[in-house]
Amino acid sequence: MQFFSSFPWLRRFASGFAFVAVALILMAPLAACGGGSSSGNTNTSTGPVTLTYWAWIPNMDKQVALFNQSHPNIHVNWVNVGAGPLEYNKLFTAIKANNAPDVSEIEFQLLPTFETTGGLLDIAPYGAASVKNQFPSWMWTQVTNGSSIYAVPQDSGPMAMFYRADIFKKYNLPVPTTWAQYADDAAKLHAANPNEYITDFPPKNPGQFSGYAWQAGAHWFGVNGQSWKVSINDAPTLQVASYWQDLLNKKLVKTETDFTNGWYHDLQTGSLATWLTGAWGAGIIEQNAPQSS
Repeated sequence: MQFFSSFPWLRRFASGFAFVAVALILMAPLAACGGGSSSGNTNTSTGPVTLTYWAWIPNMDKQVALFNQSHPNIHVNWVNVGAGPLEYNKLFTAIKANNAPDVSEIEFQLLPTFETTGGLLDIAPYGAASVKNQFPSWMWTQVTNGSSIYAVPQDSGPMAMFYRADIFKKYNLPVPTTWAQYADDAAKLHAANPNEYITDFPPKNPGQFSGYAWQAGAHWFGVNGQSWKVSINDAPTLQVASYWQDLLNKKLVKTETDFTNGWYHDLQTGSLATWLTGAWGAGIIEQNAPQSS
C-alpha cells in the first residue's frame, strides 16, 4: 500500500504506560504510547523486579529487549494478547480478577473508561510530571485527570490514507484528494468490480468516526462555565454521518470489524483499496498484509 497524507487531524491514540507499585519505579524508557497499570500489586521488594507489559505495537519486543539489557534490576515480560478491543476485553477481565498486568498499552480514548474501573494507578506522586515537557500540551492532557496522572503518552500520528496504487492504476482512478473525489472513486471502483470496495467502515470503531468528525470541525465536548457542554450531534458531525451513511446505503464500503483475520485478508488481497487511519498503520500493514505493498 502507498501512503498519502491528506487528513490534518491528529487521532487521539496512545497506549500503555504506568507505574509499578511493587517497586515504585517509573518505567520512563517504556513510556511512549499512553497506558495504564494495575494497582493490585502492592508488595515491596528489594531484589530484581519482574514486570508484565501488554502491548501490540510492532517491534515492541525489540524495545523491551533493549530495556532489559540496560536495566539489570528490572525484567520486563512483553506479552501481545491482541490489538485494541481484543486486549481491552482481556484487560477488563484481568482488572476485575485483580490479576492485571503491571503495564498495558491503552488508546487515549479508552483511558477514561479504564480510569472508572479503579484499576489504574495514579503515578503523579511518583514523579510522572517530570516528563511532561517532553510532550505537546494537548497530548499530555489526554493522560491526566485533575492533578492525577494515569499514563504517559507513547505514540500518536496524523491521519492519513493508505491506498493500493495498483488498484487505482488498474481501474484508471485518480487518487482522491477530497471527500467528493473519494465517494466518486468508491462508486466507480465497485461498479468495475463488485468484490472490491474503496474502504471498510468498521461498526465497532468509534475512534475512526470521531476522527472524521474532528477533521470536519466537530467539537463534541467542552466546558460552559461550570457545566459540561456535549455536542455530539453538531453540524460537522451530522455532515460526516450523512456522507458515510450514503456510502453505506449504496453498499460502496464494507462493514466488517477491523483488526480481524478477515479484515487483514481483505487488505492483503485488494478487496479494500484504501485504509484511513493514523500514520502508524504502516506497521500494521507490514505485519499483517505484506503482499499489499
